[in-house]
Amino acid sequence: MFSIFPLNRTLIVTVAGLVALVGLIAFTEHRQSRRHCEGIEIQLDEVDGHRFLNRNDVLRTLTNDGADPLVGDSYADMDLKRLERRLRQNGLVKSCQVFRDLRGELIVDIQQQRPLARLVADGDEEKSAFAGYYLNEEGRWFPLSMNYTARVVLLSGPYFSERKSLASAQNRPLIDLLRTIASDPFWKAQVAQVVVDRNREVTLIPQVGDCLIEIGQPVDLEPKFEKIKLFYKHILPLKGWERYRRVSVQYRNQIVCE
Repeated sequence: MFSIFPLNRTLIVTVAGLVALVGLIAFTEHRQSRRHCEGIEIQLDEVDGHRFLNRNDVLRTLTNDGADPLVGDSYADMDLKRLERRLRQNGLVKSCQVFRDLRGELIVDIQQQRPLARLVADGDEEKSAFAGYYLNEEGRWFPLSMNYTARVVLLSGPYFSERKSLASAQNRPLIDLLRTIASDPFWKAQVAQVVVDRNREVTLIPQVGDCLIEIGQPVDLEPKFEKIKLFYKHILPLKGWERYRRVSVQYRNQIVCE
């Protein structure tokens, strides 16, 4: 006959351990909730070296310009989600997390925006509310920084005069074009400005020379950029940088130089 006593004893010990653990967690939570904010630690990422924000910028936004100082406040009365929403109102903040550590410090973890291009006024485009703004990888605009200027390709043209955002499937090809330029050291060094007309046809303005490069709609980018490389490597060395004013690679299997 088997004894059930060892089984019952194991069960009792297990249940007692769980109860003790839950009690300890509850006690710790209660103790932590009664703690006050001992200080604020701000963690800023600097992806690709971008420094749009500094600690003082974040602190001003977080504390509502000092009206809500936070240090010394009880965590029981502090709404961390509200603080995150406050931080996200700063257009230079891409994402953020606010939490407390066991020492009583308030930790603020900030991801800054990553720029693909900067919109500049050009003709009809100067009517756009976003002239002078940066464009991020999701196709959304964010404001300039007083602390730092990113070296990115310039963006202009009448296509932007009536549009609020590029974060749509329709504009994904244009975002892909800008990402191609930003991620390739050769094109990043060669292309100074991207001009987009009302029909979304694209002209590239190079860093060197006066030759405009027309690529048409921002689709089939790989073969088009290969043709531009052929132009740089084989035609320009023979004809010279001042020979052409316009080059078109928008047609299949053709490079049109004028």
